[in-house]
Amino acid sequence: MNVLPCSINTLKGLYDISGVEVGQHFYWQIGGFQVHAQVLITSWVVIAILLGSATIAVRNPQTIPTDGQNFFEYVLEFIRDLSKTQIGEEYGPWVPFIGTMFLFIFVSNWSGALLPRKIIQLPHGELAAPTNDINTTVALALPTSMAYFYAGFTKKGLSYFGKYIQPTPILLPINILEDFTKPLSLSFRLFGNILADELVVVVLVSLVPSVVPIPVMFLGLFTSGIQALIFATLAAAYIGESMEGHH
Repeated sequence: MNVLPCSINTLKGLYDISGVEVGQHFYWQIGGFQVHAQVLITSWVVIAILLGSATIAVRNPQTIPTDGQNFFEYVLEFIRDLSKTQIGEEYGPWVPFIGTMFLFIFVSNWSGALLPRKIIQLPHGELAAPTNDINTTVALALPTSMAYFYAGFTKKGLSYFGKYIQPTPILLPINILEDFTKPLSLSFRLFGNILADELVVVVLVSLVPSVVPIPVMFLGLFTSGIQALIFATLAAAYIGESMEGHH
């Protein structure tokens, strides 16, 4: 008799937990929706940087490449090698997807440490990396899940779903659960690491504002790059796994 009230209370408790915030945040009210303005502003800056860089890179290519052209070609070659290593010989169509994920996350992570936040004054809070918001990381993880489902289904057809009963049908629930945990692990890993890094820097700046935070900030830049690489590598590995059917 008490199962339904207990379930309702449990769901209410989970909903309350989802509203917990760290620090002050700035929101826009658009219609009946509350939009996290800090994330949107920084995301737009990141997208503008990427689009501007891409435009410059392809606008006037030289036979003898300039330093800037060499840099962009190196980045492209790095992304191609990463995709080929994880996906295999059929990596070509997935280079734009893996590259977009890697570059957006990389620049977003670095924006939390390098963006001059005082350029844009906000009524509440301050600008931060878009990836320190769970909504952003989930929005990045869900297309990754759809991508590896699409890759496997387009290559194998309905036989793709046979992987859920391999090596034995008894493992069907576990194999299904595995596909749900992949986007969860991707999103929470990225979110937790970036949020923790920014919180550490904020605390150290408030305690010792002169010298101590600087090495931690450089360490944060290194960690941010590693997190972008991990996300892109796992996304490519999941796509390659769905196409090859190995575990």
